[in-house]
Amino acid sequence: MSKIDIQKFHNAKGEFKRQDSSFRSVIGKDPKFPVETDRYHLYVSYACPWANRTLIARKLKGLEDYLDYSVVHWHMDSKGWRFPSNDDPCEGATPDKLYGYKRLSELYYRANPNYEGRFTVPVLWDKKQHTIVNNESSEIIRIFNTAFNELLEKDGKHEQAKLDLYPESLQAQIDQTNDWIYNNINNGVYKAGFAGKQEVYEKEVKKVFAHLDKVEDELSNDGQEFIVGDQLTEADIRLFVTIIRFDPVYVQHFKCNIGMIRFDYPNIHKWLRRLYWNYPELKDTVHFDHIKFHYTKSHPQINPLGITPVGPLPNILPL
Repeated sequence: MSKIDIQKFHNAKGEFKRQDSSFRSVIGKDPKFPVETDRYHLYVSYACPWANRTLIARKLKGLEDYLDYSVVHWHMDSKGWRFPSNDDPCEGATPDKLYGYKRLSELYYRANPNYEGRFTVPVLWDKKQHTIVNNESSEIIRIFNTAFNELLEKDGKHEQAKLDLYPESLQAQIDQTNDWIYNNINNGVYKAGFAGKQEVYEKEVKKVFAHLDKVEDELSNDGQEFIVGDQLTEADIRLFVTIIRFDPVYVQHFKCNIGMIRFDYPNIHKWLRRLYWNYPELKDTVHFDHIKFHYTKSHPQINPLGITPVGPLPNILPL
């Protein structure tokens, strides 16, 4: 049984510390996990930005025919994520398509009966060995970027096979950008929102907006449509999943309210809308009801009555 308090997010100092992912194998590199069609399965939440990354990469790379996915209920309670049921329906969510489990924790215990960590999504699952391959989103999107390319080519999906979200010529710049965006924006909103002390919150929220200012400045260059280089890369995907949630959730729920993307960051706002409206592979993975309901109804220490704000309206503005 996990010793983690699922709904406790800060330590004695009032700081949010994200737990490292525990399963870190790579399809195609680890001999235990060869590349095969329909061998692997993805478990996600539409609410979760980390899981959202993997859904985008899966769709961009055209992997729909190679691995299916299951979607948990948007609500996370003291026992973690659960799947919908007849008595507990959730539009858009699915049953566990493999085992009919009621909770994601059952997967983790099947992979490791002595597991003591958090039951997080995404989970990349091996259906043959009945175990977790990887539960680190940053690694799963790189697995999806390259592992299935030979199968894609063989099946005539040449465009998807050639699509490279982590091109060699941009890798150093992508890694550097990912580092400061993750620490100060992706995870920064959580460090602000889950802060247990005023001084911790103020320090973290100021860092979020200082680095949004940095992104805004970098996108101010003429013709700069993407975060790194002149093509869509994983750097865009990793930032997109946070920014698409920023105005609808993080402004009010995580108290990241020094400014709003739509009013205070014109370059980021244009970048966001261009990605959302021009790339169906991104747009189709965004489910605003799951996003808003999850955050506002799953964190009783932040929002004890579980009331979900109506606005902002619309969730995203037209291009």
